[in-house]
Amino acid sequence: MPLLNKTRARSAAHLHPAGPARDSSWPAARTALTAFFAVDGFLFASWVVRIPDVRAQVSASHSALGLALLCISAGAVATMALVGRLCVRYGSRPVTVGSLALLSLAVVLPAHTSSVTVLGGVLLLFGAGYGAANVAMNSAAVELVEELRRPVMPSFHAGYSLGGLLGAAAGGVLSGPLSTAWALALGGALGLLVTAAAGAVLLRAPWRAAAAAGRQTSAPGSTHPARHARVLVVLLGLTALLTAYGEGALADWATLHLTDDVKVSAGAAATGYATYAFAMTAGRLGGTWLAVRLGQTRVILVGGLTACLGMLVAAFAPTLGVALAGFVLVGLGLANIFPLAIARAGAVGGPQGVATASTLGYAGMLVGPPVIGFLADATSLPLALTTVAAAAALTGALALITRRRPTP
Repeated sequence: MPLLNKTRARSAAHLHPAGPARDSSWPAARTALTAFFAVDGFLFASWVVRIPDVRAQVSASHSALGLALLCISAGAVATMALVGRLCVRYGSRPVTVGSLALLSLAVVLPAHTSSVTVLGGVLLLFGAGYGAANVAMNSAAVELVEELRRPVMPSFHAGYSLGGLLGAAAGGVLSGPLSTAWALALGGALGLLVTAAAGAVLLRAPWRAAAAAGRQTSAPGSTHPARHARVLVVLLGLTALLTAYGEGALADWATLHLTDDVKVSAGAAATGYATYAFAMTAGRLGGTWLAVRLGQTRVILVGGLTACLGMLVAAFAPTLGVALAGFVLVGLGLANIFPLAIARAGAVGGPQGVATASTLGYAGMLVGPPVIGFLADATSLPLALTTVAAAAALTGALALITRRRPTP
């Protein structure tokens, strides 16, 4: 497994920083990479808000649309491991630029499909671009985290969350005056523009950390360090999986829980996921500050317990206000667990570590909604949502386990 030589020697220092950042300024490379994360979230949200229109366009049943949407996940998962290897071979920054260009072009295509089969094929390409972008961007972010010697990974994911909120808002505003084809075309054009501008900055940035890419972390003939690193990456991937399980569950079931169980109107219920999303964005904006002052293990541990408490409150809330308070706690608690887990996986395993942990995390996003649905049918939706609380609590336990496994 390709690992990073210098990363291993220095990862403990930047994961548990003892002093201020090496450069207190906001480097152009960091701004450019944040722009990539933001446009990634923007493009995905631009597609999501147009799903009903595309469904009507191809005359898909619910089941057929579900199979077509599954192609996004299939394309992403199939691509992630390959992109990890490409990042090792060619560097994460050029792969980031290429991936976002592919995603920007692919987001335009669903508006021009005429059948479910063609839509599925287009969404495979879209998913490939989305998965590739997430592995490449996170790998580049890991390199920049090492360069700055500060745990700034949550700030990049805050960019993704902000981009998603802007994409959803813009999609809602433009749903009337613009057709699906024009809206997605403008989104794709914006993506290409940002890719060109931010890519020019990113590619010429002289990161010293990037020069270490592709080196081996273990001495020739030594297999124990590499094996230890793989185990640690898998544990961190499981942490990402448990977090993404909760994110996927809330995305699909929060609104229904408020309408069916809390008995509020559809308009009021729409505030549930929005509240959670805003809380997660706010939590990520403060994530670097928390990680520097508390340490990453404490942030993950406290975050998991906070999300666990919040989900229990929201699941059994008697009123909308109490449920929204619970969703705020869930958003704040889960906000920084995924980015910090991916950051450490990258520090330990390089781009392949990012790919492994991201693939496991994405699996959690896929598993969450159907598991909640199955359990809701068997018991009730509030009881099913308690599995999100259990998953959040387990992330805290994994934080303690990975802390006792020192970075090799």
